[in-house]
Amino acid sequence: MDRFAFALAGIFLFAPAARAELRVGTGSADITPTEPVPMWGYGDRHAMLSIGTLDPLRATAIVIAAGEEKLAIVGLDVGRAPAEASLARIRERIRAGGGITSSIIAGSHTHHGPVVELADEPGQGRGKFEAAIRYGKHLEEGIVAAILAADAALRPARIATGATTLEGFNRNRHSKVDPVPVDRTLAVLRCDDAETGKPLALLVNFAAHPTSIPAETLKFSADYVGALRATVAEEWGGQAVFMQGASGDLSTDRRGHGDHVAFGKALGRQAVALAKGLEPKPSPEAKLVVREERFGFESRVDFRNPLIVTAYGMAFFPELVNAFVAEYAAGIRPRLTVAVLDDSIALVGASGEFFCQHAIRLRERARVEQVFFCGYANGYHQYFPTIEAAAEGGYGADPQVAPAALGAGEQLMNTALTWIYQLRGKLP
Repeated sequence: MDRFAFALAGIFLFAPAARAELRVGTGSADITPTEPVPMWGYGDRHAMLSIGTLDPLRATAIVIAAGEEKLAIVGLDVGRAPAEASLARIRERIRAGGGITSSIIAGSHTHHGPVVELADEPGQGRGKFEAAIRYGKHLEEGIVAAILAADAALRPARIATGATTLEGFNRNRHSKVDPVPVDRTLAVLRCDDAETGKPLALLVNFAAHPTSIPAETLKFSADYVGALRATVAEEWGGQAVFMQGASGDLSTDRRGHGDHVAFGKALGRQAVALAKGLEPKPSPEAKLVVREERFGFESRVDFRNPLIVTAYGMAFFPELVNAFVAEYAAGIRPRLTVAVLDDSIALVGASGEFFCQHAIRLRERARVEQVFFCGYANGYHQYFPTIEAAAEGGYGADPQVAPAALGAGEQLMNTALTWIYQLRGKLP
């Protein structure tokens, strides 16, 4: 090799590798049922069918790409994430269609969405709730369409994250023991187009049950989340994706705000004000790492006992209960998903209704710039009260709706905390 060729080879050998680029895209789809179907969220409705729509339901998606890794973050105007078989099909389709191997797909927990658990199986909806089974396929199509649209729209992005404490927007509906815990954190992830500076997306994370509309209203609604998204679009310009927090024991506090629309607008304005005060910057590393596992816990309820199953069927309706019993046959198997972006932003998805202190304590101990806790994500395994809440008892803490073994929530949060440190290289 002559001297020039050797020098040229040295340039290529020692030249720094090109920095990975952070890219962000958004997409959305209408997921409103087009036929009357059972409504989710209030047991005393039983199998009563919907009679119309107050406002449309949507799937809104952000896809974040860093290097070879892609993460889809999806907010749904339904009560929970899709059931296991449905989730598996969705994930296979976005992997095949967009190379997306990681996702946090979560329900807002609106109590004015459709039942999504029913399946084309004997005793789980076949022959009786065919419209609900058809809706399950419609929901899958909408979620896949929103994610793949976001993937197709990927573009270089700048990001910023921030949080603020809001008074008078939520309250603890469970505990009577002072001090009553409340997670008042509103957190946002702002994503701007790196080339034009225009807003792309705003991830909004807050904890409050969307139960603002009377149960007797048998019409679909995104509850306050729809008004929040519309406010962000109008006053900021980007697409809002709302991710419900650890709201198992938290309700909205609408005193001084009005109905669900007024509340959503007020919360949306808070999110916009927070976003406008941030300064998006290029991602320093464009590094994204994700880990997900399913866990197994013994059930505090014997779902093999036909008398217990019959009692649940009377409280809700048999086909819905049978769908849950089939899933819980091997125990309560929640899914935990942790994503870390640029070693400074953590997103934690958990498949249930976690009490607020789970998120508060995780945020305090994680030692990162921001933790986004996303409940009702990638499945649904009922309530996860804290140990002290279980000792206090009451709805959401008793075994009837919190079947996972005592302390399951703490174990999952400790695992999430460990993963956050491991994915940042702080622990082996």
